[in-house]
Amino acid sequence: MKKVIVKVPHRISGFFEIVDEINGIKIKNPENIGSRGAGFNLNSFGTTEIHLKELDDKFEPNCQIYINNEELNEKAETSNYILKYCLKDLDYSYDIQVFHNFDLPVGCGFGASGCGALGCIYGLNYLLNLGLSPFEKGKLAHIAEVVNRTGLGTVCGQLGGGLSILLEPGYPCSCKPVKVPDEVIVVCGSYGAIHTKSILNDPQLNKNIKVAGKKALISLIKEPNLQKFVKISHQFVLDSNILSILNLSEIRQLLSDVNKLDIIGASMNQLGRSIFIFCNKDSEKEVHEVLNSYKPHLKTFISSINQNKSFFMITK
Repeated sequence: MKKVIVKVPHRISGFFEIVDEINGIKIKNPENIGSRGAGFNLNSFGTTEIHLKELDDKFEPNCQIYINNEELNEKAETSNYILKYCLKDLDYSYDIQVFHNFDLPVGCGFGASGCGALGCIYGLNYLLNLGLSPFEKGKLAHIAEVVNRTGLGTVCGQLGGGLSILLEPGYPCSCKPVKVPDEVIVVCGSYGAIHTKSILNDPQLNKNIKVAGKKALISLIKEPNLQKFVKISHQFVLDSNILSILNLSEIRQLLSDVNKLDIIGASMNQLGRSIFIFCNKDSEKEVHEVLNSYKPHLKTFISSINQNKSFFMITK
């Protein structure tokens, strides 16, 4: 049996503009669908471990996909899409198990689906000797997210590294890096999941996000720095009216309390019932005091911005 482990950084999007049509006409090619916006990679990871065993031809092929130890198989739509693509031309029977485990919660705006998509394609490319280039692997991961409506620009951001601006939608990616001081701490709080698919299917919120996201991108390009990013991200939340449309009163109150502190700033993860906070060591204690007042319903996490572009691949 062969094994491979791939670690991909979680990513948080601060704001985004959905790009799924041109001049009112829907884009049909998923490669060209995506988003403009900005976000950042974390030193917290989605780890994908894949086991491959070749079987005698008398046995039927078998695939299993697990997310945080729960067997989901076809319900893990993005990974299942990539598996089917990679296995379609194999000329032997096989048993494949894919194990996704995440440092941060799934469906809560931490880019878990992008971690899984990239981990899956990078791992399968190695185990199956597919010979895909980095460009081809990134493209397949992006398409898998778009087709299954689990993400629009997360993969491109994860490939870009650090805090970056997505200048154009779709694939290939067009990313502009933004410098971040090394001492910046990222503290996150989460109440749970928002299903990206349901958000992307809401006509009013979809329209609001397009308008607010376009405005936010123009502002950040003029002044590309960390302070502006978090300020613009919070303004995007207000302009899109996402808190009211999704009845996220707890996020509204939490952001209000946190932003009263002497911090760089805080905003809502796109998309999740979660917030991210940029602060320095001097203000970290105050941040935790506020977040602790919202427990046990709120789960908290500490991380930092991951500036690397490369993934960690461990072969066994």
